[in-house]
Amino acid sequence: MLNIVLYEPEIPQNTGNIMRTCVGINAKLHLIEPLGFKLSEKYLKRSALDYIKDLNYQVYLDYNDFTAKNKGHYFFLTRYGKHVYSEIDFKKYEGDVYLIFGKESTGVDRHILANHLELTFRIPTTDKIRSLNLSNCVAIAAFEYLRQFDYFDLERHEPETLKGKDFLDDFL
Repeated sequence: MLNIVLYEPEIPQNTGNIMRTCVGINAKLHLIEPLGFKLSEKYLKRSALDYIKDLNYQVYLDYNDFTAKNKGHYFFLTRYGKHVYSEIDFKKYEGDVYLIFGKESTGVDRHILANHLELTFRIPTTDKIRSLNLSNCVAIAAFEYLRQFDYFDLERHEPETLKGKDFLDDFL
């Protein structure tokens, strides 16, 4: 199972977008406190929309609480990563996979990263920016994981429960 972990997220709009992504890809979201906002409809409504009712998520007091309750394979996504995210061969790992992303201002605690150097991964960028937007990073890394497993049971066409795979045919 794919798990998305947000270490002390600060911006509710980013977290809301990530919530929506998690619902769309059947991933569990793990939120490590402190959060920079309250988990209320007021803060998340615009970005999470009405998808939050389908979100599988859990909140933790701190990083130690998270690690005590979750066993599996941890991968830290950070601008300081020693490897490129696309180098991870997810197929060789059995069990739960946790993609861990840091808070928008400073990332994951440097001591945590230093203790897991070989598990740190970077999304390549130019030297003109420090990093990409958090919700974009989550989507990039999550879809690399999904691609390697041929997208599991995700819909390959517009579902009939929405507009249907032949929706555009009506515009010919």
